[in-house]
Parts: sequence; C-alpha cells; structure tokens
Amino acid sequence: MKVSVEISLYPLDQNYIPPIQAFIDRLNSYAELKVVENTMSTQVYGEYQQVLSIINKEMQRTHEQSPKAAFVMKVLNGDLSPETK
Repeated sequence: MKVSVEISLYPLDQNYIPPIQAFIDRLNSYAELKVVENTMSTQVYGEYQQVLSIINKEMQRTHEQSPKAAFVMKVLNGDLSPETK
C-alpha cells in the first residue's frame, strides 16, 4: 500500500536550520522515497512500511542529535504526490 506523509521538524534551539536540513538530506538519501520540500513542511511518498520505518529511524536519529525537537506529521493512505493528481 502507498502512503503520503507530511512532516515538519521544529528543533527547540536558536540554531534550528542545520538539524532540519540534515533530516531532509537523510530522507533524500533513500532511493525508495519520493521527497518533496517546501517552506512549511516536507512530503514523503512511497510504500507504507518503508516510509514509516525510515521516518521512524531518522526521527530517532534527530532526537539523539538534537534532544529538544518536535515533529508534526500527517499520514494519509494512498499516493497523493503532485505527479499522481
């Protein structure tokens, strides 16, 4: 099953850009994900289990590196990527 995830990271630190960019860069390193960035959030598309497993792994990595960080996610079943509309 396909999934669409919209995710935002809010590091609770004055130097907030580097953790956000690192998280996005790590998501982009996975060939099995389609990642679309904009100024408010990042959308991730792919196979349900793969997407959520990768996001879980990378969220944990972010929390280990930046312990004060909040994630906000929306998870929708199906591929809602711009190309499929």
